[in-house]
Amino acid sequence: MHRGWFILMGAVLGIGALTLSYYGNPANTGLCVSCFMENIAGSMGLHDNIRMQYLRPELIGFVLGAFFLAVIRREFVSSGGSSPLLRFLIGFFLIIGCTIFIGCPVKMVLRLTSGDIGALVGLVGLVTGIYIGLEFIENGFRLGSPSPQPRANALFIPGFMLFLLALVFIEPSFVLISSKGSGALRAPVLLSLGIGLLIGGLAQYTQFCITGGIARIFLWGPREVLNCPRSTGLLISLGSFFMFALVASILTGQFSFGLQGQPSSNDSYGWAFLGMMMVGLGSVLIRGCPMRQLIASAQGDNDAGAAVLGMLAGAALAQSWNLAGTAEGTPIGGQIAVLAGLTIMLTVGVLNRRRGYGIAPEYQAGLD
Repeated sequence: MHRGWFILMGAVLGIGALTLSYYGNPANTGLCVSCFMENIAGSMGLHDNIRMQYLRPELIGFVLGAFFLAVIRREFVSSGGSSPLLRFLIGFFLIIGCTIFIGCPVKMVLRLTSGDIGALVGLVGLVTGIYIGLEFIENGFRLGSPSPQPRANALFIPGFMLFLLALVFIEPSFVLISSKGSGALRAPVLLSLGIGLLIGGLAQYTQFCITGGIARIFLWGPREVLNCPRSTGLLISLGSFFMFALVASILTGQFSFGLQGQPSSNDSYGWAFLGMMMVGLGSVLIRGCPMRQLIASAQGDNDAGAAVLGMLAGAALAQSWNLAGTAEGTPIGGQIAVLAGLTIMLTVGVLNRRRGYGIAPEYQAGLD
């Protein structure tokens, strides 16, 4: 694939996210999988935080854009059966980790490009988690190989998102919409949906993944055992995303350099580090960051679909159980959830190692 596509992927993501925040989405949150998952869960009545309720068209666009392009390119293939319950559980804790940091990996980049230097703590945590996950993979970690599944299974997540899209326009009374808080801050529906569709299609074409891009940094040098061609495509997309978002942030007046008083931040840097470390580790174990799970589920990956449902459950309980980080800090429940999640992920990593087998084919394919 020509490198221009990877540059375009990052450019559209960066400019698109800053456009959305400029036209109404929360500051530093033009796009955020975890925040928007919490909004969607709230709009469905899965939690009662009246400040976090809105059917975000952006995530719907991610999935439908990727789905339509996968069908057009004949890359929509139904597969799964690779430890779906464990993937559901890890997907759950991915969102919990994001809510502790107050943002997913996409939002982490957006916070950095908007001048929030406190987000560097999250970046270090994410990189640390990715490194630990790669160590598990190199030492034989595997959740099993996917196998062909009935096509109807793979249509569940795209079909669910199509149903939510219908609700966005019909606006039935049972769909909850915030009148205050971050859920009330939203860009125009058609703009949000259009940018989501475009990003989803490009992410399907380039297989974009933030944790995958960062993982490429560790695939040089001594890791010859990985035996991969060290593709730089995802790194190019990640660099393009950062640069275009930074320029767009400055040009639209959304850049504010500093540590204190930044939107979507607090002083719980230690817990932010651990939360994003859990996100990095979990993303490697299930082969993709939260955004990647949405895109993969749209391509027919039922295992990714299980992770997406886990993410939705995590988004709901993060609010219902008061686990999410806020401007005041990280609640006790959130601290316990992070420690529990890290313990569970490390246990899964240890119990699913198969010594002498090397890197599982499904992970090798993801590293190539």
